[in-house]
Order: sequence, then structure tokens, then C-alpha cells
Amino acid sequence: MDDDRRLHLVPGEQPTERPDDQSPDGLLTLVALGDAEAFERLYPVLARAVYGLALRVVRNPSLAEEVSQEVLVEVWRFAPRYDRTRGSAMAWVMTIAHRRAVDRVRREQSQVDRALRAVERPTGDHDVVSAAMERSWDTARVRRALAALTAAQREAIELAFFAGYTHQQVSGALGIPLGTAKTRIRDGLIRLRDALGVES
Repeated sequence: MDDDRRLHLVPGEQPTERPDDQSPDGLLTLVALGDAEAFERLYPVLARAVYGLALRVVRNPSLAEEVSQEVLVEVWRFAPRYDRTRGSAMAWVMTIAHRRAVDRVRREQSQVDRALRAVERPTGDHDVVSAAMERSWDTARVRRALAALTAAQREAIELAFFAGYTHQQVSGALGIPLGTAKTRIRDGLIRLRDALGVES
């Protein structure tokens, strides 16, 4: 058995390759051995709880879904680190979920703060839509409007209108086709106009 897939056992307990326990603890122990079928059984048990915790922290359904996926991938990858002598599988997974959700909130807040700083110190020429939005934005509305965008749209908007990048430069910076960059910017502007009540 691979050392990275070894079981963590209670002192005096006899090692076993295939525990029969079908509880989350038992299933996670099997996942630590690389058992994909056990992970399939464990996934729905964890998914709802992980999503619920993530949603309470990030307060955005799409971001909560992203966090949940990250957490469940981490559970699969790092299951060998689970030690059932130190706590339940659910407690271990929820600790990972909380840490991931808090990290996402901090990352999103950092992006919003950068956008706000850019709005306060606009540089370069902007089109009529962005100029109108800048005149009408206040801090609270900017935070709400940017939070409503997808991560991809927000990233493209920040580069195009806050950092002054051209569509071509956005495409290069993000490593995406020019048409995709234009679509993200256009769709993001539409959502921002709707959220802020700015007329095009």
C-alpha cells in the first residue's frame, strides 16, 4: 500500500485495507485508499453541508458552488491526511470548507477594493457607459454591482475600465480569445448597467 494512502488507526487497532464502515468516517477512510466508489457515495453526503456552509460565508450562490467544488476536490486529494482519531470526517471536511470560503471572501473583497480605488482615481479615456457609471457609483452600489458579476466578467471589467486596458490587452492578459474578452466585457457592462440603473 502506498505510504501516502495509509490508514490512520486507533492505537491497538488492527490494520485493514477495506473497512466495512459506511459512515462518512468509514467512507473517507476508503477514499484515503484511493477508492473512487467510496468517494461517489460520500460526495452527496458532503455536498449539501459544504454548500450550505460556503453560502453562509460568501453569501453568493455561484461563488458558494465554486467553493464547494474546490472543497470536494481537496477532500479527494488530501483524504490520506484525515485522522479519524482526531475527529469526525464531517468536522474535518467542514474545517476545510470554512477555510476555503473565508479565503474566497478575502480574495473577492481584495478585487472589489482594487476596483474601488480605480474608480476613485480614474485614468485614461473611457467610453460613455463607463463614464456615466463612474459618475453615478457610490461605494455600496459598486460593491453590490461587482459582486453580481461572474468572476470572469469582473476580471475583464476591472482590466478594461479600471486599469484602462484595450480589448486586445484584456485578451492577452487573461489568455483568452479576443472575441471572448469582448463578450465578457459586454455582458459584464450590461449586468452593471442593470444593477446600477445607468442608461446606455
